[in-house]
Amino acid sequence: MSSRQSQLEVNLRAVEAEIAPFSPTLIVVTKTYPVSDVEILHSLGVKHFGENRSSEGLEKSASIKAHWSYQGEIQSKKIREILQWADCIHSLDSQAHAGKIDRALAETGRSIEVFLQLSLDGDATRGGVQERELLELAESVSALPSITMLGIMCVPPVNMVAAEALSEIAEIHHRFTSHYPKAQSLSAGMSGDYLMALEHGATHIRVGSKILGSRHYDQ
Repeated sequence: MSSRQSQLEVNLRAVEAEIAPFSPTLIVVTKTYPVSDVEILHSLGVKHFGENRSSEGLEKSASIKAHWSYQGEIQSKKIREILQWADCIHSLDSQAHAGKIDRALAETGRSIEVFLQLSLDGDATRGGVQERELLELAESVSALPSITMLGIMCVPPVNMVAAEALSEIAEIHHRFTSHYPKAQSLSAGMSGDYLMALEHGATHIRVGSKILGSRHYDQ
């Protein structure tokens, strides 16, 4: 066993032990990490992976057959590429994009799962819609035959106390499910706050550096 495999196994098992009481879907976010790391994690039993860059998802999913999530910003020109590899999109925040996704999928007979991205602070640079726009978006998306709406996704704003943000997310999610009872899933929580997110009802967590170690970005 290589040292890298040993390191990843120790990290993965530690996270799995922490989250076991909640039984969430663990999505290992592999952005900037090599395909070899994904292969190791897949061999260790990881079934769900996430990418923020479509090009990386396209490359890695060609080597590793798993459930792949796209969680980056959706650009209209990238939609067809994203649909080539992603099984689920966590960042849908536009009726126009939803329509384009549905039309593209109709050509192939495929379908996709989505989370609607919620924004607590309305910061357009971070994506997402605020609660007052959420139900309108959900009504539009739920009518599209090629899209299955799982629920909502949210990243707490950096200037909010995490516990307060996650409490607000949980309240919005509860109100949302009263309108869309089949959309029970909540994608929230990353390496720094996934346990707190689980305590607030998250069903899907997106964990990267806690398992894979510090990221090294290209300059």
